[in-house]
Amino acid sequence: MNADFPRILTLLRKEKGISQKHAASELGISQALLSHYEKGIRECGLDFLVRTADYYHVSCDYLLGRSPDRDGSTLTVDDIPEPDSMGKENVMKGSVLPVLNKKLIANSLNILFDLLQKAGSRSLVHEVSAFLMLAVYRMFRVVYSANPKNQDSLFTIPRRLTSAYADAAMQICEANAEAAAAGEPAEGQDPVGQVESLAVTTESLAEQYPLFSSSLLNLLQASEHRAAETARK
Repeated sequence: MNADFPRILTLLRKEKGISQKHAASELGISQALLSHYEKGIRECGLDFLVRTADYYHVSCDYLLGRSPDRDGSTLTVDDIPEPDSMGKENVMKGSVLPVLNKKLIANSLNILFDLLQKAGSRSLVHEVSAFLMLAVYRMFRVVYSANPKNQDSLFTIPRRLTSAYADAAMQICEANAEAAAAGEPAEGQDPVGQVESLAVTTESLAEQYPLFSSSLLNLLQASEHRAAETARK
């Protein structure tokens, strides 16, 4: 089948909170055969794939790891909601700290990605974006792991390897981004094409981004303070 199918098959069963014996009975196969499917020892047929998708209310593409969404959809720019779109998932209750930090980060990213658009380098956009995605991935996994009932099979990389693998990938992203920004991109990448458009001062930030500049400046100050404090320890 493929490497993702056994992992996702196991994840769906465990998220549903049912035993292998129960799932096998519901799917019309033996527990031993389901165990082989979940371990990747044997490959299933198309009939079982479709039956499993119906049972767990997911698409075959999701089961095969071809789509991260349970319904099998793939995202386009128009499909992705704006960060400030209304919805219950955007309502944060309780402590003001998460709301404050979310706004500082989101507003700062608005400025960063506007500058990336002006830079005219697809490589720079790609490397910066990949670096930030990896950072979110690492921290999401830390928070996710706080509940021991959450299934590790949501991820393909074992937990003990996550930090080292992601750190190595982030260092490569940073190196490639710095090379592109310096006009000496790695092979196959393009340099910054509009250096003049990236001229930045605190005054220009306030003029061009009146709603976001204070967030960025506060984030920079807080980050440098933390970095300096860490270096002194």
